[in-house]
Amino acid sequence: RKMANTFKLKTKASVGVTTDDVYLVPAATTTTVIGITLSNKTGSGINVGIGVTRATADDVNLLKTVPIPQGSSLEVMAGNKLVLEATDTLTAISDVASSLDVSVSILELT
Repeated sequence: RKMANTFKLKTKASVGVTTDDVYLVPAATTTTVIGITLSNKTGSGINVGIGVTRATADDVNLLKTVPIPQGSSLEVMAGNKLVLEATDTLTAISDVASSLDVSVSILELT
């Protein structure tokens, strides 16, 4: 059986002080994260975090309290790749309400 490969863009606008799910890997799917761009849409600096929540409870932080100056963006992957397995969730948080836009470029293998 041939596996389907599908490139996708997942976005989450106005992330704030509560952890938001940006992307949940579907069942029977493995996903390669190609890039993550975080954008500060406010007039002052913010501190952000990106994490992976796993069914196994081995949750991890990819970024924790990383500053992004006002009106700036941060490219997280810098040429690296991140493999997510079925039911893994990519999450984001900011220390300022409705301040962070998140864009994630992925390749889903089903």
